[in-house]
Amino acid sequence: MGMKGKIALGAVVGVVVIGVVSANAGDNGDGGTSGGTGKGSSASAEREAGGKKGTKDTDKAEVAEKKAAFAGDGDFQVGSDIKPGTYRTTGNSDGMCYWERAKDASGEMDSLLANDNVTGTGYVTVKATDKLFKSSDCNDWEAVDDKAKGSPAARISGDGGMFAVGADIAPGTYKSTGNTDDSCYWERTKDAEHGVESILANDNVNGTAVVRISASDAYFKTTGCKDWKKTG
Repeated sequence: MGMKGKIALGAVVGVVVIGVVSANAGDNGDGGTSGGTGKGSSASAEREAGGKKGTKDTDKAEVAEKKAAFAGDGDFQVGSDIKPGTYRTTGNSDGMCYWERAKDASGEMDSLLANDNVTGTGYVTVKATDKLFKSSDCNDWEAVDDKAKGSPAARISGDGGMFAVGADIAPGTYKSTGNTDDSCYWERTKDAEHGVESILANDNVNGTAVVRISASDAYFKTTGCKDWKKTG
């Protein structure tokens, strides 16, 4: 079955709100949360290379960065074609970007570890135990530093995909208003592995959504929502 024909498990999670997340959310001090999602600038995952422009240090950093990137179409063996780590793709505007992490190259559903359809920005962590990473119709992937800092936005697009908390989006309380068709979905996660256990809280929203994004959250995902604005 071709990649474009597969349904991303992440998309399924977006339809049914995880029933146990409220307890998990309480663990990080947020208490109950209700929907909200947004698209922010992806200015934060930029890496800072040591040295001034034109120096050997900068040149080496740029070369290393280029080697870490890979194309948005193809099958990549983990450990030989790509290294384990966190990767990001941006600017996916047509909803056709699809990726999957697999435990082998059989192509069977049992080999699937995680997958997602991406609009806007997507992050995914490829683990050393993964065997294959598949990508179809995505923009090129780049390696990112999980601890990278940036200029986090206080207003984000409601259909922007995933944003790194503290880098792309600032922690705080966000509101999205005018959601009328039940397609707004948001998700707070502790990592970019995209397993059900990665989800701290999520919701499908109609009308006004309010969500508290904690500084301890790793990522905030939003699809099909009106823009989000930080209110506190």
